[in-house]
Amino acid sequence: MAEQTDRLELDIRDDRASGNLLAYENGKAAGVIAYFVMDGDPAALVAVHTVVEPGHEGKGIGGALVEEFYAMAGREGVPVVPLCPYAAKWAQRHPDLAPEPPAELVEQAKLQLKSRPEL
Repeated sequence: MAEQTDRLELDIRDDRASGNLLAYENGKAAGVIAYFVMDGDPAALVAVHTVVEPGHEGKGIGGALVEEFYAMAGREGVPVVPLCPYAAKWAQRHPDLAPEPPAELVEQAKLQLKSRPEL
């Protein structure tokens, strides 16, 4: 009889009110991107921090979160500013899915982040 391997069942949910894009693996919290919606025109989604919970590393959860974050921004028609180092590295590896934001937008996002110490 062949061994059955556990299949990764990932559910990603946006909690806009708290600024968290949450990943659940088989119903358990597995990871999160903390983010904020940048004020101004154009608006942007700013990824601040990506965390994969202990015991869930190495399964592609962080990458799935960042990919969904970019897809979410695309559906909303806004750019992403990846201030999170993990999200920035992911964007460099996936330029087809993660367009680079204009430099002035990145600077505006950094200024807004400084004014939000809770993030």
